[in-house]
Amino acid sequence: MPIKRVWAPQIDFSALRRELRLPGEFPAAVIAEAEAAVGADAAARVDRTDVPFVTVDPASSRDLDQAMHLERLGGGYRVRYAIADVASFVRPDGALAAETWVRGQTIYLPDGRIPLHPEVLSEGAASLLPDVERPAVLWTIDLDADGAIVDVGLERARVRSRAKLDYDGVQRQVDAGTAPEPLALLPELGALLARRAADRGAVNLPLPEQEVERDGAGWRLVLRAPLAVEEYNAQISLLTGMAAAGLMLRGGVGLLRTMPAPKPEAVAKLRAAAGSLGVGWPEGASVGVVVAAVDPATPRGAAFLDQAAELLRGAAYTPFDGTPPAETGHGGVGAPYAHVTAPLRRLADRYATEVCLALVAGSAVPEWAREALPRLPKAMGDTDRLAGSATRGAIDLAEAVLLNGRVGETFEAGVVDRDDPGRNRPPGGTVALDDPAVRARCLGDLPLGERIRARLTIADPATRKVEFEHTA
Repeated sequence: MPIKRVWAPQIDFSALRRELRLPGEFPAAVIAEAEAAVGADAAARVDRTDVPFVTVDPASSRDLDQAMHLERLGGGYRVRYAIADVASFVRPDGALAAETWVRGQTIYLPDGRIPLHPEVLSEGAASLLPDVERPAVLWTIDLDADGAIVDVGLERARVRSRAKLDYDGVQRQVDAGTAPEPLALLPELGALLARRAADRGAVNLPLPEQEVERDGAGWRLVLRAPLAVEEYNAQISLLTGMAAAGLMLRGGVGLLRTMPAPKPEAVAKLRAAAGSLGVGWPEGASVGVVVAAVDPATPRGAAFLDQAAELLRGAAYTPFDGTPPAETGHGGVGAPYAHVTAPLRRLADRYATEVCLALVAGSAVPEWAREALPRLPKAMGDTDRLAGSATRGAIDLAEAVLLNGRVGETFEAGVVDRDDPGRNRPPGGTVALDDPAVRARCLGDLPLGERIRARLTIADPATRKVEFEHTA
């Protein structure tokens, strides 16, 4: 699917920041502590600067959590995944640690980030920038020819990335067969891991993402389909998260990212939707296999994937210390899973990583990490909701500003969702416009997965509300 861009005039996101009470500047004591931490790492480290790691991120990113190196190992593969060692910069009882608990995670708005850590760390001393030595937590994961984990190593190390790569550039290199040596195996291994994920029932939804990006004096509303290399890159992160969850479950302590498996009645409902939308569902095929074959660029494909998203509800952080929890799996991943690969941007990863390091070393989990585990679910749940509200609010505002002044016009749209019967409100659902790239509520008796004409009735920037009605 090509990227679709629609220009919008100047948009002020400051009201959204105030409404959500998003954090502003870091307190002076936090900045001072972060600056003092630069260069103060005293942890014992293995020298892995000979490994030619590279990073793959959006082009504008400087908060680089992960660096990768892939190679063949006999008939299988070796994945080296270096993760920024944020814990080496954050004193557990200091002002910086306390501030990260207030923030929880980095929140992204079109006019700037609200970072979890001060930039002197997140875009400086802790970031895995190219051509400089950095402290890292290095995962070494060996896989057999089928992509199954056969061994996991974990150590504190010194690493040096050779290049800061971006998704668009790597995709072009992959397509041309010129991807650099550390990434040459990424398409092969990423596709293998994706097939394994689908076979075990994992559900990956390749939905195009709405984004708001700056364009001179104004903004563009962008509908961007994920690139293949983004999915392959995500598979390496998921692999590491599954390895971490395995360590924790065997060690009897940790923090899992859990999600209930799709309920049979929900899968049955999705299967019925597939039939009505003309989506094939071979006998015995898992949800993940069916979803992977759907084209999100078609109205019916987009509608089916929107329905499939209903299966992925109830994600949570689940701590345990002793007996493993009753629910250990993640329905979207199709296996036990933990967050350990984004500590610059997510609070929980710093603590989960420290647990894994102790378990591999056969040492006691640091008390500051162990004590935090039961408190993390609430902290992360609160900040997840806040981040979601910020993202949705920014898009809603951009849509309302973009369409303001066009009330009364009729647009072509695809119906991607329809209200369940019995709700105490007028019938309707969600439509996706092709041009501009807007998703909004539409009133009327809507045919799921079909093309309709919808008349714009509301586009109010003050309330960030956009609404259509189905026309004959």
